[in-house]
Amino acid sequence: MANIKSAIKRIDVTKKQTLRNKSKKSELKTLIRKFDLAIEENRLEDAQAMLKVLDKKLKKAAAANVMHANAASRRLSKLTLKLNNANA
Repeated sequence: MANIKSAIKRIDVTKKQTLRNKSKKSELKTLIRKFDLAIEENRLEDAQAMLKVLDKKLKKAAAANVMHANAASRRLSKLTLKLNNANA
């Protein structure tokens, strides 16, 4: 356990940030699962709407340093490709 006041505070701050980041990542994973399910069930209109939401949330997560910008871009690209292949 840390003895210095600033180190104790950093531990608390890090715990809060970790919980916040876990929550955001979990939300993204859930949305991606719902998106995949919509494509499997051939609900392409729903998938299109979910892709818009995912786009916004992924970019927001990248801006908040929850995930790397390239990782967010890569996931979005992969999801868009899935939707385009399902439409074809």
